[in-house]
Amino acid sequence: MCGITGIISNNEVAAEVNEALTALQHRGQDSAGMVTYSDKFHLRKGLGLAREVFRQQDMERLKGNVGIGQVRYPTAGVITLEEVQPFMVNSPYGIAMTFNGNLYNANKLREELFEKDFRQINSSSDGELLLNVFASAMSKADNGDLFDSICEAVKKTHERVRGGYSAVGIIAGKGMFAFRDPNGIRPLVFGKRDNILKPEFIVASENTMFEILGFNFACDVDPGEVVFIDMKGKVHHRIVEQKEFRPCIFEYVYFARVDAFLNGVSVYRARLRMGQNLGKKIKKVLPNLPIDVVIPAPQSATTAALSCAHELGVRYSEGIVKNHFIGRTFIMPGQKIRQKANKYKLTVISFEVKDKNVLIVDDSIVRGNVSRHIVNLVRKHGAKKVYFASASPPIRFPDLYGIDMPTKQELIAHNRTEEEIKKEIGADELIYQNLEDLIEAVTRKGHLNFKRPHAAYFDGDYPTEVTEEILREAEDSRTKDKSILEPAKSTLL
Repeated sequence: MCGITGIISNNEVAAEVNEALTALQHRGQDSAGMVTYSDKFHLRKGLGLAREVFRQQDMERLKGNVGIGQVRYPTAGVITLEEVQPFMVNSPYGIAMTFNGNLYNANKLREELFEKDFRQINSSSDGELLLNVFASAMSKADNGDLFDSICEAVKKTHERVRGGYSAVGIIAGKGMFAFRDPNGIRPLVFGKRDNILKPEFIVASENTMFEILGFNFACDVDPGEVVFIDMKGKVHHRIVEQKEFRPCIFEYVYFARVDAFLNGVSVYRARLRMGQNLGKKIKKVLPNLPIDVVIPAPQSATTAALSCAHELGVRYSEGIVKNHFIGRTFIMPGQKIRQKANKYKLTVISFEVKDKNVLIVDDSIVRGNVSRHIVNLVRKHGAKKVYFASASPPIRFPDLYGIDMPTKQELIAHNRTEEEIKKEIGADELIYQNLEDLIEAVTRKGHLNFKRPHAAYFDGDYPTEVTEEILREAEDSRTKDKSILEPAKSTLL
């Protein structure tokens, strides 16, 4: 999963792209990169947070009134500078691109690009693959009109790649473009800022930075839609291919910032309803469960825990404190790194749990590292009973579209019953949200144009054609990456 953005303005954009990436930092902490364009491309990328990568001298060097950027955590490839986006190609025109998502036919694409398109891929990043597929199609498109050529190239790209993705790029001297996969799995939003010279525009994974930068939310980029803003500020839109709209439900559960508004749905309100539905289930299945206090597993579970406590009529407390200088452990690469980070990430306010029956609410249980650690920590501080509730169902299937759940063996719910999971994390009771209740929480209100979001990690219903062979290949690829990743980062924490 990554956070991407692009801005086209009347003024220098590097500082605003940096601010936008900082607002998207929750989507990736391993690397950051930016490309701007004046009379040529200017590139800066590095490992670490945006504030660590982009220094004052970089801002002065990144000239131009159009720029794109990305913050990343890896779901494909490993963490080296060579994998950091954006990527660039010199032909045709000169194109820079960054993307959010995952391509599960990456190995096939890499072979095809070398043998049929005569293009060498120098990294294991899916972003470089997507750029070269698009650039190859652009070099063959000859419609006279640039936007027609872009649309034809995106359509050809959709035909070749498999996965979930959104992308933003620059065509040298021509303008900025963006597109989204035909199922709309990965999010992409579009904003506008009025200016006396000509309007200015932004595209991003979320709208979390729009207000800060003075942009107004215009719309979501639709599934299969292409957007192109030329250097005169004229906006071109076209849907080139559209399938069933299946936006990723995990955006609402965990990834998106709570103030984001995606696909016509407020993330904050969706999480409130998740907690409400979870509270209703607890009252139904465990009506006599003695609960003294509801405490969220910080930070993304806070909203759901608050509404769950309200539904139960139980006191809410933020009795577990997160060290904000330790990153989001779910998106940290490597099991050992995540486990080590957990030790430093959370502390408990003892008097909030001592001699109490405590209900911990988390947004999800993926590998079980955080859940197990929290249960043990709360017990250590004197809780009588520790119950654990997940605002989402058991995660039993790998994800192929950009979320770091590619191997079944890593998932605590794989081949385990809920009773076995309860014992594994050491809780006295374990309650999971029902899938239909989760979907209802996301789709209850809003100007929706989708019926059922992508939730294959819960039910195995993938929005694209996925076979057992594809799942095996994805698992083998991720296992190979991890064998490189673990030693490389073992000294970071």
